[in-house]
Amino acid sequence: MTDSGSGEQQDTVLGGIAIIGMAGRFPGAKNIDQFWRNLCAGVESITRFTDAELEDNFSTEDRNAANFVKARPILEDVDQFDAEFFGMYAREAELTDPQHRIFLEISWEALENAGYDPASVQGPIGVFAGQSIMTYFLNNVCGERRTIEEFTSNYQVGCYPMLLGAGLDFLTTRVSYKLDLKGPSFTLQTACSTSLLAVAQAAQSLLLYQADMALAGGVSITFPQKRGYQHLEGGMVSADAAGGRLRCWAG
Repeated sequence: MTDSGSGEQQDTVLGGIAIIGMAGRFPGAKNIDQFWRNLCAGVESITRFTDAELEDNFSTEDRNAANFVKARPILEDVDQFDAEFFGMYAREAELTDPQHRIFLEISWEALENAGYDPASVQGPIGVFAGQSIMTYFLNNVCGERRTIEEFTSNYQVGCYPMLLGAGLDFLTTRVSYKLDLKGPSFTLQTACSTSLLAVAQAAQSLLLYQADMALAGGVSITFPQKRGYQHLEGGMVSADAAGGRLRCWAG
């Protein structure tokens, strides 16, 4: 959560940007404060699974291979969402990607942390963010061939709850609509640098006076969460899940 400075001392204040609020959820940490404590204490938040806990579709042969790692960071309570608070029907929430649901919650939390009620803010508030591919839609919603055929047959002109719940394009516009924000709403995607670009775009929007405040960040939660992976020498993930790149976060 950032805002642009204004005041009488325009030569030093005008054009300045301040971070006035933060919110996030991470593996092993339900908020920013807990995440910082984990970092200071060297807490490892990688979850290791037994064969019985794994929810992936790897074969028994794959799971028994020497390069198969039964570990991944898990974001807790991704199935928990106060749909009524955000004016959503139960079925609408069920069809909505948890990435959208959690980003909506942390957007509210960031505004709350900053001490601002969007209903009382005079100027426009922008939203800049990105997300991972909609694996929830593929893994949970499209459980039957009939559902896939219905969605593809109706694409763009029907099945709106499913379309809005799964579409990457609606991550930020949902926040703007639900929280009644009047600034730019920009969903972007640049792979690993998505959140960084979101912050850069938010800062630029503030400097150009397109918004007085801006929410910026990203979310990445993939399903099924409890799954292993195949380590490849020289690849992006490690052989023991400790030193490699495993993503599952929202902030």
